Amino acid sequence: MAHEHNHDHEHDHHDHEHITIIDEEGNEELYEILFTFDSEDFDKSYVLVYPAGTSEGEEVELTAFSYTEADGGLEGTLSTIDSDEEWEMIEEVLNTFIEEEEE
Repeated sequence: MAHEHNHDHEHDHHDHEHITIIDEEGNEELYEILFTFDSEDFDKSYVLVYPAGTSEGEEVELTAFSYTEADGGLEGTLSTIDSDEEWEMIEEVLNTFIEEEEE
């Protein structure tokens, strides 16, 4: 009797969501999503990403985008963040996130 053990291991480990971002030159870059959050002050959603394939402990260059969420997911439109106020707010959220992660 054949023992069917075709287990899908995809969801066993913590898989980060990936997102493809097309830069100004039209190159597709694959990023991993660190986290997303909403800001009531700016009435926008934000996503923090870093280049995919960065190994643990490596210095990562985080990039943040604001996005408008399409129905039911992240298929929204990413926009670069131009205002200092937004960046300051994002850095505060990020610092809080990092402190919580380290506890």
